[in-house]
Amino acid sequence: MSPPATDGWVRLHPLSPVLRGGRLVIPAVLVTAQATARGGSTGVRLAVFTALVTFGAVAAIVSWLVTRWRVDGGTLRIETGLVRRDSRQIPLSRLQAVDIVRPLLGRVLGLSELRLRLAGSHHGDARLAYLAEGSAEILRARLLALAHGLAEETPAPAELPLFHLPAPRLLASTALSALGLTGAALVVVAVTVVTISPPAAGAFLAPVVGLWVTAWRRLNSEFDFAVAEAPDGLRLRAGLLETRAETIPYGRVQAVRISEPLVWRAAGWCRVEVDVAGQGQVRRGDQEGRRVTRALMPVGSRDQALGLVSRVMPWPLPASTRPPRRARLKSPLRYHFLAAGFDGRAAITQSGRVCRATDVVPLAKVQSIRWVQGPLQRRLRLATLHLDTAGRNVHAVLRDRDAAEADWMMRQLTDLCRAARRR
Repeated sequence: MSPPATDGWVRLHPLSPVLRGGRLVIPAVLVTAQATARGGSTGVRLAVFTALVTFGAVAAIVSWLVTRWRVDGGTLRIETGLVRRDSRQIPLSRLQAVDIVRPLLGRVLGLSELRLRLAGSHHGDARLAYLAEGSAEILRARLLALAHGLAEETPAPAELPLFHLPAPRLLASTALSALGLTGAALVVVAVTVVTISPPAAGAFLAPVVGLWVTAWRRLNSEFDFAVAEAPDGLRLRAGLLETRAETIPYGRVQAVRISEPLVWRAAGWCRVEVDVAGQGQVRRGDQEGRRVTRALMPVGSRDQALGLVSRVMPWPLPASTRPPRRARLKSPLRYHFLAAGFDGRAAITQSGRVCRATDVVPLAKVQSIRWVQGPLQRRLRLATLHLDTAGRNVHAVLRDRDAAEADWMMRQLTDLCRAARRR
């Protein structure tokens, strides 16, 4: 339990400094190792290591002493800072989701971090790091209840499980991905070259380590991946060493992409990602905050993918048509994989030969429509329409349509997008 302070103020868990200070151990070890490599004495190495660890411990303890929080009606207040006091008031009516993150050391100590995602915030997510696991679950349910105008004692709503990723499928899909195949090819080349010339082994060290780190990050972040449905959105849980429970509110989804790599198609697998509206500013070093495209299904069958997409976009996907045959002269390799269509709710586009991508954009999320025609397209009487959203990575692109058809599509889509936003 978090120790209570006065006037309803509550401090973070007393073990929070251990978790915060523990993050400096690895940098301290690296700096000490660097000093060792430069030939420093044992006394110097111990002094450097002790100074870094002491500085981290003192900073973590001071941060814990000056940080407190309390729920004041419909507002969460967080105060922190020693030299410059920072008092942040968070209206719970703007609360979009509350995520629970458990790093490896936090799981050992029984601690969790709450991350509050807010609508239209320019100061990044608010955080409470760290709380006891039970307290974090209770506070999360309390904040969400207040955000929805319910009594704060209202328990968390029941969840409907939708998808779970088995570990063998995750391992197999990683091995058969572009990352895994590139790594295998690199190992074969490295073994061959090193057999002929052993001194060349150093040239392969950096790329092999890079591929290993990338593969590990994917396995660590998508291990035991599960999706459940709740009234406030889709609940995602995953993680091997660091577990993460996050919520994707339905209203924040800007677009959906279904990816089908060439090797995966033989097994009938695909990947589903959603593009969500990004934050205006995130904390320094917060890679998750910068990540706006999130996997809704790391790997699964197409039926499972369409089932999850229907939860985000509860209407039939529009039919698509091919561009005119003369588009083959401009896009000879991907012509047979180009298609696009739209109805009154969404636009759908298909592209990609090696990795087939199907993008679906709700018309209510379209921010602008661009009509583009290059020199070759002008000669072939073709044009491309771009449907831009507030997301960063997934946009509907209706490629190489007949120029007259593109004009008609642009007029139709302008009216349909306006009507979709009014619903």
